[in-house]
Amino acid sequence: MSMFVLQFVLTLLLALGTAHAAPPDTVVDTIGGQRIESLTIRHPDAKAVIVFEAGSRGTIAGWGTVPAAVARDATVFAWNRPGYGNSAQAATPRDGRTIVEELRRVLRHKGLKPPYVLVGHSLGGLYMQLFARAYPDEVRGLVLVDSLYPRVVKKSADFPLATRIAGRLAFSRTAWAEIEGIDETGEAVLALGGIDDKPIIRLINVPKDATAIPVDFGAFRMDSATRDFVRGLYPNAKTVVVDASHQMQLTHPDVVIKAVQDILR
Repeated sequence: MSMFVLQFVLTLLLALGTAHAAPPDTVVDTIGGQRIESLTIRHPDAKAVIVFEAGSRGTIAGWGTVPAAVARDATVFAWNRPGYGNSAQAATPRDGRTIVEELRRVLRHKGLKPPYVLVGHSLGGLYMQLFARAYPDEVRGLVLVDSLYPRVVKKSADFPLATRIAGRLAFSRTAWAEIEGIDETGEAVLALGGIDDKPIIRLINVPKDATAIPVDFGAFRMDSATRDFVRGLYPNAKTVVVDASHQMQLTHPDVVIKAVQDILR
């Protein structure tokens, strides 16, 4: 367990690197007394809104060319969660329930009504699973980009001391608070009803030499029981295995673009 958590922290550090600067076409609004940075590309004839949720330490710019590419088919929204980019830090907890409600408040403020196609990368994918289960009537489908899943990361109380110290030094206060809330968020996902009636595409990064290293479900290593549990979460989902990277939206944007377009169709 301790080696797994340490590996998880190291994976995030290696995969994410330095946070991206925000692109120039973002705006900063004050919503509910909170300064929030976001990007909206409106499509006048759109029948859906594509909502992007980044992973830990991820920002709007971390989606690369994907938002602009899919904006040809639908309205696009991406944001920097509180504590990222030019969004102010929040005093509220950094668990998934809080973040989902903050996101829905921002969407309402921007006048972006459902149905939503939710696109989540890594930890953002876990948040999007919670969104879809909590508000299924608002969701048209999901694209999970090398996503994190419930019960892959255990309670923060089980993290070894060295991992907790390393995490606090390596991550911002906001990012580490989100990591500490992963288990709580995962259990919140599982406590809600299933979403097997929704179209779901899971994009998973598996290198070609995966037989030589213990990699499954992308960046996240699991024991056999957890692996089987995760595989069974969404039995009707389409799974696409890609030899890419954890940041496949940057290294292989065409894969993510096609998945979003497939959900729209």
